Amino acid sequence: MSSLSTPPVKRKMTLSRRLKAANRLAREIESIASAVASTDHPYMAQIVPMRRCNLSCTYCNEYDDHSDPVPVDEMLRRIDHLGRLGTSVITISGGEPLLHPELDQIIARIRRTGAIAGMITNGYLLMPDRIERLNKAGLDHMQISIDNVMPDEVSKKSLKVLDKKLQMLAEHADFHVNINSVVGGGIANPDDARVVSERALSMGFSTTIGIIHDGTGQLKPLGEAERKVWDKVRSMTRRSYSRFNHFQEAIANGTTNNWRCRAGGRYLYVCENGLVHYCSQQRGYPAIPLADYTTEDVKREFLTEKSCAPSCTISCVHQVSFIDFWRAPQNGGSVTPGPSHGGGSQELVQIR
Repeated sequence: MSSLSTPPVKRKMTLSRRLKAANRLAREIESIASAVASTDHPYMAQIVPMRRCNLSCTYCNEYDDHSDPVPVDEMLRRIDHLGRLGTSVITISGGEPLLHPELDQIIARIRRTGAIAGMITNGYLLMPDRIERLNKAGLDHMQISIDNVMPDEVSKKSLKVLDKKLQMLAEHADFHVNINSVVGGGIANPDDARVVSERALSMGFSTTIGIIHDGTGQLKPLGEAERKVWDKVRSMTRRSYSRFNHFQEAIANGTTNNWRCRAGGRYLYVCENGLVHYCSQQRGYPAIPLADYTTEDVKREFLTEKSCAPSCTISCVHQVSFIDFWRAPQNGGSVTPGPSHGGGSQELVQIR
């Protein structure tokens, strides 16, 4: 394949990048310490400024092909509301957030609140000048999911198409870049995940592997070939706290987990209409406007048991909730989320 025949551009850690990375790490450590000290604020919020996407991956229903961007003044107000709640990490998702014409202002506003600024993107719209604008806006983290080596009817997020974009990132990006490969969900060749991960590591990026869940965020066990690739990629990647629990292992085996979901408390999903939901897979609960969301709502949902939790695969919610595994048992009156209003590409089980 032509894109892989090109030697990768190795990400250079200049003095400036090292200093920025050190500052980012210090802020992350501070945010975790704050989360351990107090449970009355969200740790992470995922916010959608743009439901429209320039792609149409068949396993994803977290997008449409017609929505207008949320007006920038409204997005800035929503970011300020997340700041009012004390949110530590604000991640922009979609749809495709790079389609929003005022994205740089949104990222800068996130940083102004003191939060860590992240983004999930398909990467198609990245060019050197766009990456430099993201640097200037203050982006801290970017994640790109690459589903296969060659594009097919399931996904166009392929290494063949995106390899040049990765090389641009390696050369220009001052922010942390993570490349997420996937297994399951109709991906034709599980070994593509290994190829994607090896390419990402060769460029100096971090890499994770995900299991594509079903349309309600629930688990589906891996087949034998998928499991071999899963284990191989995990052996290639660095360790983190997510490796010290059995959540991902159970998902790969198709078994349930006993854990305390803190969605609506520690983790907020804010849709394009400005409503707070548990996650992208359980929209409709509690469905309170972000402008009206209070610390009391955070405290209530922190303690609310969710019946979908045992079979959940939403890694970002689990990893945020992991901060509080050791305390505050949830109440017995569980909430039973209804039919999912979204599924898709953004929320993947990640092994760092």
